[in-house]
Amino acid sequence: MRESKQPSTIEYRLKQWVERAGLPKSTQLQEMAGDASDRRFVRVVPPTKRTRVLVVHQNAIDPKQLPLIQVSALFQKLTVPVPEIYDFDTELGIVVLEDLGNTTLESALTAATPEQRDMYYDEAVELIATIQSGGRRLASTPHPAFALAFDVAKLSSELDFFLSHFLESHRRCRLSVELRTRLDDEFRMLATEISEESRVLCHRDFHSRNLMVHEGKLHVIDLQDARMGPDTYDLVSLLRDSYVKLEQTTVDRLIDRYGALTHVTDDAALRRRFSRTALQRNLKALGTFGAQIETKGNSRYRSAVPRTLGYLRQTLQSDDRYARLHDTLSSLIPELAIS
Repeated sequence: MRESKQPSTIEYRLKQWVERAGLPKSTQLQEMAGDASDRRFVRVVPPTKRTRVLVVHQNAIDPKQLPLIQVSALFQKLTVPVPEIYDFDTELGIVVLEDLGNTTLESALTAATPEQRDMYYDEAVELIATIQSGGRRLASTPHPAFALAFDVAKLSSELDFFLSHFLESHRRCRLSVELRTRLDDEFRMLATEISEESRVLCHRDFHSRNLMVHEGKLHVIDLQDARMGPDTYDLVSLLRDSYVKLEQTTVDRLIDRYGALTHVTDDAALRRRFSRTALQRNLKALGTFGAQIETKGNSRYRSAVPRTLGYLRQTLQSDDRYARLHDTLSSLIPELAIS
């Protein structure tokens, strides 16, 4: 790797890390698919030693304050399988993780039998229940994740992100004062209703690209944004996944399984909460996709837009409570008007 003339560049820091780790110059550094953050992921392949993954941050890090390290320690206490943290370099802004391989749940499903698919999703729903029950058990202990929540401010900011980055930036919609007011009213009501639900510990991005199949079981990654939120949040992330489409019969079965694992007594109320959370979550996802495509030129998320719009249309058309929001958004997004 050619050394940069600027010591602060990521390439320079990677070279420095290899030298500090005492690895030979023949060590390979392989760029890996990233996420929607500014972090970079690099696989280290030494000639003889085991591989590992570097999470490279934009700047120096404080391990005592870094959510990746804090939440990883918390999830280990919950007995949730996560990559082991081997080391970190505060100055270089690098965290060294266990290498779980390349098989995400998304990729594993392409060759899975129906029985294997069911097994993976049953295991995933069990992990959600484990996170929630463990969160309740440890809720009295001091941890930053328990102090963060999907409150009105957080939910509203994500809905505003949808307006700015999906509607205005990606779809080039020009929102009149009247349309903006109507959407603000609907979004404020949605955020308020969700924020008033009982809260549990959530992974916050629990979908098929953040679940790795490693040594025969699922492991959870990209967990640094864990916080308190509605009980259906992670379930929606999994079952209304922008990257994998599930049959409705499978979704219904897994909602039932979640209800049984978490001892839900009112199935109808659970499904209403699921739809409401799905509405907010899919709007938020579209905002992220719009920002990635338009602001960062990241086309990786472009193929996820039609599926996510399909989920949004499904939710909006499923309940008369969302009729006004459906009418307003359909005037801006033609795909939502399709019956």
